[in-house]
Amino acid sequence: MSINDEKVKLPINANPIVVHEPRFNQGGQADYYSFARDTIQNGTAEATIYNSKKLEDVVHEMGLKIKQHEENIKFLKTQKNGLDNSILDMQVALGKYQTESESGPENEELSHVLSEQETIEQILRYEKSAAGIWCQLKTRHGTQASHLPLTKDVLGIVAMLGKVDDDNLSRLLSDYLGLETMLAIVCKTYDGIKALETYDKEGYINKTSGFHGLGSSIGRSLDGRFLVICVENLRPYGGEFIADDPQRRLDILKPRLPNGESPPGFLGFAVNMVSIDSVNLYCATSSGYGLRETLFYNLFSRLHVYRTRADMLQALPCIRDGAISLDGGIIKHNNVFVLGKREVDLKFPKSFAKSNLPQDYFEIERQIKEMKWKKERTVEDMQREQALLDHARFNFGIKKEEYLKFLAQNSSYTRQVMTKSSLLG
Repeated sequence: MSINDEKVKLPINANPIVVHEPRFNQGGQADYYSFARDTIQNGTAEATIYNSKKLEDVVHEMGLKIKQHEENIKFLKTQKNGLDNSILDMQVALGKYQTESESGPENEELSHVLSEQETIEQILRYEKSAAGIWCQLKTRHGTQASHLPLTKDVLGIVAMLGKVDDDNLSRLLSDYLGLETMLAIVCKTYDGIKALETYDKEGYINKTSGFHGLGSSIGRSLDGRFLVICVENLRPYGGEFIADDPQRRLDILKPRLPNGESPPGFLGFAVNMVSIDSVNLYCATSSGYGLRETLFYNLFSRLHVYRTRADMLQALPCIRDGAISLDGGIIKHNNVFVLGKREVDLKFPKSFAKSNLPQDYFEIERQIKEMKWKKERTVEDMQREQALLDHARFNFGIKKEEYLKFLAQNSSYTRQVMTKSSLLG
């Protein structure tokens, strides 16, 4: 009989294999309570680890922010200290230059003072003019006069806002402008002009306020009209300045005759022959313009200066905004010839002391102003960073306390679970 013909039979009494599983009790039934307990405990542990890691990451990130703010403050302090040192060094250099300038010839300095005093005395002769009243006020009260509500916007008088090296040229420029313009009051803004003269409801001048009231208070009644120039409303020169020039002279294109040659005897432009105090070279207006490109450019425009009348007449084809010559010739901007001769009672004071200063004196002054501005911005940045740092530290303290409290609570819970597990096990 072949094997294929027989059926394979298993033993009827075969014993099953017993496999021991901890989750089953002795009767072979599952302990569902123990299984559920283990599952809950495992899930709670995972959640605890997750939340702990999450809090730890938050605390770590906040710590990095604190470190970043501290580094920013450290950098800004270094920058501020560097600016302080640079400003100090430049101020020392300026002080040295000023000392060297003051130690120059005494007669030159004396001439400078006498020249200004002479111009002031010339203005005071016009005692019933607004300029005369202003000079009288300045003479009596000095720098305090500039802080009065009525006059705080006044920059000065045209005749005192510029200086000219050559006495003859000074007299010619004064003659060209005329007495009324030389005595004009110069204000920064239109609000300053409105304060100088007020009116009643009928439109009549209020004699008790403005310059009229000021004149009455010092025993000098204001008589007649007077000119007031508002620098803020003047159209400034729109071109470039001569490079590295401490006086910020205007880089105006030199005149050319029809044949392309320079006119003989041309000495320069009148606007560049006036010296201006450093305080008025920059930021005489809120827009940052100085008096050369505003006041004096509008007074002289591109007025030519020639050596002689003959040179001036020969250059007529290229004269657009008038011309003067050192021997007394005058051509107005509208091509009107001024003939004859006139004695000039009022002229610009002479300029002396500036020639003793180095070429980079005013550039150093400008750099000091710029560095002081940068220092102010740096201090503001430091204050802002310090506020952010204080806020970050406060939040870090709260989050750190929350993290430590979480760890303490879950540490206690872990011990309780381990105790229960040992008892049930």
